[in-house]
Amino acid sequence: MADTHAKHHDYHLVNPSPWPVIGSIFAFIMAVGLIIWMRSMGDGTGLFGLRGPGVFLVGAAGVAFTMFMWWRDVIKEAHGGDHTPVVQLHLRYGMIMFIASEVMFFVAWFWAYFDASLFPAAIHPLDVTNPDGTVTSTKEIIGMVERNALTGGHWPPKASPNFTGTFDPWGLPLVNTLILLTSGTTVTWAHHALLENNRKGLIWGLVLTVVLGIMFTALQAYEYAHAGFKYAGHIYGATFFMATGFHGAHVIIGTLFLLVCLFRAMAGHFTPKQHFGFEAAAWYWHFVDVVWLFLFASIYVIGAGTPLAH
Repeated sequence: MADTHAKHHDYHLVNPSPWPVIGSIFAFIMAVGLIIWMRSMGDGTGLFGLRGPGVFLVGAAGVAFTMFMWWRDVIKEAHGGDHTPVVQLHLRYGMIMFIASEVMFFVAWFWAYFDASLFPAAIHPLDVTNPDGTVTSTKEIIGMVERNALTGGHWPPKASPNFTGTFDPWGLPLVNTLILLTSGTTVTWAHHALLENNRKGLIWGLVLTVVLGIMFTALQAYEYAHAGFKYAGHIYGATFFMATGFHGAHVIIGTLFLLVCLFRAMAGHFTPKQHFGFEAAAWYWHFVDVVWLFLFASIYVIGAGTPLAH
């Protein structure tokens, strides 16, 4: 009877945790703050006397705190021996599904870009459903809404005060491409060093990868500051900044992911047989690299192939 409650399986049954509830509360606060912030941008008024940026930052700080504490508990579980080979396999499945969801997230931005670039003069009539169930086309109300008015009928759009030209793909974008490809090499070097129990190679590989990630972000910020177009009121700018901007956000997240792995590697947390945290970070970083290659080819190279009208 002494071992009645002993575990006779390889699965890990997690202990009750407050972090899912706390994280949901702070995520809700962050979303409300963002809504208030957007509402107040027009006339400067908030909602219920609240100011959006403050509420949003409180929610964001709470989400960051929850992430830190939750992942701290997961690391403790790993050191406690709860991450058996079966549990590690399921963690890998979870990471694969997460990356698959991220792939579909970027499919949406590629779809938006290619829809605008392949059909720059497309006509989009909008229909209105009347209370009696009949449908009236806005063509009969305000006239046809034409994308041609925004693009000039070709891609890239016609030159205007809001659009002076696209980036030269063989300048800074190419440099950033080489930086990310190199970072993929250094993180792979770190992974192989870990498998061979080479602590020095693991740490230096992670250091170089983090530095290259920071370099990419800095160069992209410089690129954005010198863009010949803006996000607002421009279909090219909207699709460009949404696709490359979200990728840049993923680069920052991946850099922080690898930075945490660097600190853990320096603390001796990883072993050749148990290092899922680092493996997940490496997978995520390779995903970021691949997405950038598609962005570079489709937006910077192919998108710059049509000359601007003068």
